Amino acid sequence: MAETMTATTPPPVKLGQKVPEFDVETFEPSKGDFGTFRLRDQIANKRWTLLFFYPADFTFV
Repeated sequence: MAETMTATTPPPVKLGQKVPEFDVETFEPSKGDFGTFRLRDQIANKRWTLLFFYPADFTFV
C-alpha cells in the first residue's frame, strides 16, 4: 500500500540530503523524566547524530 503525502507531511529524506530541523519529545531513562531532543542543538555542538525510529518496540503502554 503506497503512503500518500499531505500538505503537512515533509518529503522523505534520501541519503546525502540534509535532514530538516526538528524537535521531538524524548524519555531519558537515567533521569527518569521526559525532555526534548533538538537537532539544531546537536549541530551547534558538532555532534554526530543517528536517527532511529521504531515506534512498535519503544512506545509506552
